[in-house]
Amino acid sequence: MKNLWYCLLFMVAVPAMAQEQEIRKILKEQEDCWNSGDITCFMQGYWKSDSLVFVGQSGVTYGWEATLQNYQKNYPGQEEMGTLTFDILEVRLLSKQSWLMIGKWSLWRKEPVFGHFSVVFQQKEGRWVIVADHSS
Repeated sequence: MKNLWYCLLFMVAVPAMAQEQEIRKILKEQEDCWNSGDITCFMQGYWKSDSLVFVGQSGVTYGWEATLQNYQKNYPGQEEMGTLTFDILEVRLLSKQSWLMIGKWSLWRKEPVFGHFSVVFQQKEGRWVIVADHSS
């Protein structure tokens, strides 16, 4: 019975660890894209859907395209974009198809700004993407 328990635990834990690494990699890729000045690349971590939800300082934005347009408007060049870093504080498995990630973001530029975020990842069409983002 003990061996069966370990086997079941292994079958659940190993895929979950791999999924967590995948979503952590997405945030690292977003950092890299941002820091190279490529907002469209940065947006590849988000679900390309009208159902994407982004909650920020100016309110709620729905949709991938609208979120991209907001980023482009608010960060028109490298000087405004600065250098982005994420500090992941917590990663939580919500279901087989959903993860919650909580962290801090820092934007290093002439006037540095800092905040927190919570993002929900879901698997869509075989890849993990952010379906909801609350950044403040």
